[in-house]
This record gives sequence, C-alpha cells and structure tokens, in this order.
Amino acid sequence: MTCDYLFTHPLSRSKGESAAAVILQYIQRTQESQESTSPLSQNTSTPPKEFFKYQKKLISSVSAQSYFLSTYGGTSHMSLDDIYTEGQLELAHDCVDISAPLGLEDVVGSAGTVNEEADTVLVSGEAGSGKSTLLQRLHLLWARGAALQDFLLLFPFSCRRLNSESRDMSVQELVFQHCCWPDREQEEIFQFIVDHPHLILFTFDGLDELKQSFSDEHRLCCPTQPAPVHVLLFNLIQGFLMKGVRKVVTSRPEAVAPLLKKHLRKEVFLKGFSPAGIDIFVRKHHSDSTVAAKVLQSLQTNTALLGLCHSPVLCSIVSQCHKELLGCGEGSPQTITDVYLMILQHFLQHQSPMKSSVGLGWLQEHLKTVLRMGQLAFEGIATSCYVFSGADLEICCITEKDICTGFLMQSKDMSSSQSIHYEFLHVTMQCFFAALYIVLSTNTDRSAILTLFKLQQLKETGCFGACLPSADQQKHAFEEDATAEQTPNLQITATFVSGLLSQRHQSLWLHCCSSAILEKKARQVERCLSKGMQKHFKSIPQPVQGEKKSMHAMPGFVWLIKCIYEMQESRIAKDAMSKLEVDHLKLTYCNIGPVECTALAYVLQHLRNPVGLQLDNNSVGDVGVEQLLPCMDICKSLYLRNNNITDEGIRKLLAKGIQCDNFQKIALFNNNLTDACTQHFSHLLRTKQDFLSLRLGNNNITAEGAKQLAEGLKNNHSLMYLGLWGNKIGDAGAEALASALENSKTLLWLSLVGNGVGSVGACALARVIRNSTSLEELWLTENCITRAGVESLIQALQHNTHVKSVWLRNNDLSAEEVEEMTQQESRLIF
Repeated sequence: MTCDYLFTHPLSRSKGESAAAVILQYIQRTQESQESTSPLSQNTSTPPKEFFKYQKKLISSVSAQSYFLSTYGGTSHMSLDDIYTEGQLELAHDCVDISAPLGLEDVVGSAGTVNEEADTVLVSGEAGSGKSTLLQRLHLLWARGAALQDFLLLFPFSCRRLNSESRDMSVQELVFQHCCWPDREQEEIFQFIVDHPHLILFTFDGLDELKQSFSDEHRLCCPTQPAPVHVLLFNLIQGFLMKGVRKVVTSRPEAVAPLLKKHLRKEVFLKGFSPAGIDIFVRKHHSDSTVAAKVLQSLQTNTALLGLCHSPVLCSIVSQCHKELLGCGEGSPQTITDVYLMILQHFLQHQSPMKSSVGLGWLQEHLKTVLRMGQLAFEGIATSCYVFSGADLEICCITEKDICTGFLMQSKDMSSSQSIHYEFLHVTMQCFFAALYIVLSTNTDRSAILTLFKLQQLKETGCFGACLPSADQQKHAFEEDATAEQTPNLQITATFVSGLLSQRHQSLWLHCCSSAILEKKARQVERCLSKGMQKHFKSIPQPVQGEKKSMHAMPGFVWLIKCIYEMQESRIAKDAMSKLEVDHLKLTYCNIGPVECTALAYVLQHLRNPVGLQLDNNSVGDVGVEQLLPCMDICKSLYLRNNNITDEGIRKLLAKGIQCDNFQKIALFNNNLTDACTQHFSHLLRTKQDFLSLRLGNNNITAEGAKQLAEGLKNNHSLMYLGLWGNKIGDAGAEALASALENSKTLLWLSLVGNGVGSVGACALARVIRNSTSLEELWLTENCITRAGVESLIQALQHNTHVKSVWLRNNDLSAEEVEEMTQQESRLIF
C-alpha cells in the first residue's frame, strides 16, 4: 500500500485530521517493522555505497550459475525449476528436536544444532545422493530472494575447482577471484564482510574431492594473509578464519574424519529420493505422461532397480535410458554396473544411431573411444583429479568425436574463453570408465586390481603407482598418502570392476579383450574379495562367557558385500559366508539403504546358521525391507530401529516372516508405523507359537492398534517381551492388552512407557500382575497414573512375589505419595 493511495482513499478525505494521524502511525509502524526485519537492522554501520551494486552483481552471477541443472548427464537443457526434486534430509538419530521432515532452509537453520559456537554445517551423503544439486537449489533460491534472506551475500565454492589453485591466496582473494569481483572499493566491501560475518554464507561443494586430507596443524587467523587454499579452507571450517560466517560443506560421509566433526555446528544427512521422490522425478523428467507411467511400472516390477533409483544420479540414468529399460524384458538391470552399462550403450549408440551395431557389437565398434576415455578417468582417479585441461585430453588422445559422446562436459567452474576444461558427467561416471580401463586395457598389469582392493596398502605404494607406465609413475603418484576413507572413489571403482568381470557380461567383452585375460582378472577379484572377508572374520573377538558371538561390521565389510553382489556369482557368496560363524551380525550406522539391503540379502542368505541381524539407525525404508526378504530364512531376530519404515513395508515383511521357522524377534522402535500394521502383527502372533519378542516403541499406535494386538496375544503362548513405549494407547488400549495378557505364562517384560495410561489402565494391568506366573518387569514410567492406580498395583503385587519391579517414574503423584508408596512396596520404582 503506497502513501499516495492512502491519502487519496475516500476514508482519509472524509475523516480529516484524525484519519491522517492514523495513516501516519501506520506508515511509521511499517517502516519500523521493515527496519527490524532487515539483516542490517542490528548494525549501526552503513555498507559502502558500492556494496549494493556488488550484491546485485553477485546475485546475478549466482543466479546464472544455478539456473540449469548441470550435475547429471543429458539434462543440461533442463532448468533446475523443471527437474529439481527434494531429497530426504535427516538429522543425527539422537537429535531430540526432530518433529517434521526437514526442508532446504533447515540446512542452515537451528534444528539439530549440537555446537552453538561452531559455524560449519556438514551435508553428508553418498556419491550421487544429490549434494551438489541441493546446494545449487539453495543458491538459486537465495539469488531470487526466496530463501536464506538473513544472508546478504552468498559465496559458492567448488572444492574440485580449488584443487587447481597452486598459488597462495588470502581469503579476500579467494572470495573475489573465485566468486565475484567487485568493480570498485574492493577493500571497503571486504572490510564490511569481515565486520558483519553473520550476514555472510560460504558454501563448499565436494570436500571429499579435495586432494589434501583435513588437518588442524596450520593455524591462520588473518583474512588478508596469503596461504595455500586448503589451509584457508580448513581454517574457515574450524572458525579460526572469518569466525561468525556460516559455512555449508558437502562431502561423502566416509571422507569426514572425527577430527573435522568436532568443529561442526551440526551434520545433515542427505539420503537421496524417497519412493514418492522417485515418482515425482520420473514424471518431471518425461513430458509424456504415458512414458513416465511405463517407466514407473517397470520399476515397481523390479524392486532391485527401484532400490537403485533412491540414488538421484541412478534415477536420472534410468529415466534417460527409458527406451533401453522398457525394451530389455527379463534382462532388466539388477546391479549398479548394469545401470551404467545401459547408459554407456545409450550414449554410444545415440551418437551415430544410423550405423550403430545391433546386439552385442556396439561396444566393439566404440572400443577405442571407451579406452581413451577410460585412461583419462583412470589417471584422474589415481591423482584425485576430476577436472581436465586440453593438454590432459591430448595426452590420452581424446578426440572431438569422443567428447561428443556426451560423457565429458565443459566444467562451468574452470572453463573460460581462453581455456576450456572438462569433467565427467558425475564422479561415479569417471569411476565407471576407470573400471572399464582396468578390465579392458592391456596397459595395466595385474597389480592394478590388487592395489584397488588392498586399500590398506596404499600408504606404502601410492595409489595405482605400480600400475601405470614407469615413466608416469612419479607424475601420477599421490601427493599425499591415501587411505580408503580419503579416497572413496577407489571403492566405487572396485565395485564397478567386480560387476564388469561378472560372468553375466563375458559375452559383451568377447571381441574386445582376450577371454583368458578376463578370466585371470576375474579370479584376482574373487581372491581379493575372499581375503578381504576373511580379514573381517578374523577380527571378530571371542565372546565373553555366557554371551553370544557377535560381529560389529564396519563400512568396509558392506563395500565387500556390494562387490560380491555386483559379480552376481552365488558361488562366491556361498564361499564368503561359509567362513562366518557368529550369532549376531551388527550393521548399525553403516549407511544401509535399499541398494545395500539388496546386496546383503544376496550374500547373507548363504549363511550356514541363523543369526540376529541388527540394522538400527540406517535408511532401509520400505523398499529396503522388501529387498531383505530373501535372507529372512536365516534371521532369528531382526532389529530395524529408526529406519523410516511404514505399514506397507511391515505388511510385506511379516507375510514372509510368518513362513520362516527361525524368525522369533523383531524391533521397530522409531519408525512410521500406525494402527494399520497391528493387524499383521496380530496375525503373526496367532500363527507363530514360537515368537518371543515384539518391540514397537515410539511409533503412532493408538488404542485401536492395541486392541488389534490383543486379539493376537489372546491366542499366543510364547511371547516373552512386548514393548510399546512412546505410543498413544491410553487406558482403553491398556485394558485390551491386560485382558489378553492376564493369564500369560510366558511374558517376562512389558513396557507401556509414555502412553497416556491413567489409573483405569493401571487397575486393568494390576490383573496381569496378580494372575501372570511369568511376569518380571512392568514399565509404566511417564504416564498419568494417580494414587488410586498405584494402590491397585500394590494390592496385586502382594499376591505375586515373582514380579521384580514396576517402574512408575513421572506419573501424577505428589512427593509425599511417592514416599509413602515406596515404604509400602519396595518393588515400585519411582
């Protein structure tokens, strides 16, 4: 509303001075409100007059760089608005302030903050999970004024580009030369940045691609003092430089050392697409809704491929190769290698569609191109190089025709009118070509595969140092020692090598490479995988007397499992599992998603003896649950706490579980379960008379769900542990459960903590205490039980000496009542 409008409005003309006074008050309040919400309102200093011109220039630059999606191949013509699909963002599992799904602005918001004094937010996610695209979206929304408006300036950096900086720089030079150069008053503008750090946001994409490992050895505090770029970056992250400036850093989780984590404000996990996200992305990718529907239907009939599509980069490839996907029938892709071979065929055949070979001859026709690109990728992986100059391309004899295949694109961060630089469409594509080179080239000796899989020996040899021609060894050796954590791309490359050497693909290489050489390389990989697994098994400590033998698997174990799955050789899986003798296999906090579930089930189904499988605090989801079904026969117990599983996933899981003789325990704390799942648990309890433990804490189960469970419990004569803490069953639910359990001869432990149970429910549960011959512990903490309810429990306890404890902390009792009742019954725990 403008002043002119206000003073020409009929009301002001008719009401005279009183109306004018009201209008002036309104204007004053509006101005004060605008000033109070401005990021500059808390600062008395005025920006230099050139500041707003510079801000406008920076906004224009960031907007232009962010407008088109540039991460995935073949979509550079798409605007980010047309294709962007939100991924699943999660905070650490122990965060107490998680109440709703996280949005983009929550990345820099207060939710999940663990260190108020730190400035750096880490966005971690696996390769292809959408980290770069997420940053790009944040940049674009900031430039449009649609998000992050607390920050006057946003400076985006690419660690891939920073790798190319060999000279020392100051923070001032870094900011202006890598982001946006002020036309005038550089010193004044930078001084304003230094004086107002809380108004500034830095983003660093791809910390895992930086050649140097994180270190806190070199301290730097002066923003105008020159230093190597990685030293600047590490001091920015730690807050020694530009304290108060918010920094957002992306990286793969395995590349983030504990030394860095202690400097984080918080960590946000990007988990790729949800099932709904896959649907949205595919429909956005295809303007023809009929094609989109066919692709989605194909994914629903191939759950292994659907699991792969939780990775945005793989979902993009599958969407792009829809013709190949829909035409492959029973040969639909099952592994990551299958998907990348599909994109390889798609790009190569679309380069010259009129003369492309049919059948399996397409690779032979383009073999020289594949080898040249493979050499470039291979030597890049060996030196942590992801951006290539024209000279790099010339060394590998890359032609213009090779570039036109579409696997290389101009680097937007590095290219200029004087010098064009290239990079692979995605780092996983570079790993794939490096793997093709290892498999098909005669220029790599047998040590290439050995070095790739013996990652722990990299410190001694230098990555691939022994594999390259001797004249190039010094040139291509790592500048720093490498380990598996610092070079996760080696693991991805090794995974592809395993897949490419699968028997399933032997016919593809028939006219490209000697079958004897391929078989020799395949045997090498098999031996490496076998030795790697044996090393893990030998590290299992002997159990303490009276306890079960347990193995806490590390991420390296999951990687080896994925390599075995890529080979698709059940013989190798059987051999690996024949040597594993444990009672309990623990895979918590291992970034287990649907892809990993597929590989785990493929391998673990060959275990000789049943195990307890613990997958707590991962990202299994409904699709991952479905992928685990083939190994349910060997699961005695299944722990899936905190895994974003819904009723639909449980429906499929229990339909299989009922058929499995060994299956006796399940724990599903903190998922997304509702009353709809309880009918399936009720059927399980009625059907399996050897089922021992059911834990459904912290879900969304109400009295109706409890009544459904009670129907199954009435006919069950084996259950020993029932956990429903943190639900909403109330008195009605407690009464239903009590009615079903009061004559139980097996139940040892019952937890209804935090369920809104009052004295009516407590009186019903007193009947369980009075009549059960097995119950030892009853947990009723954090409910709303009053004196009357507790008195009924005390009376019941007088008739049952077998019960060891009844927990009643945080109920509706006064301190005096607690003291009095503790005196009456020592088994009450307040």
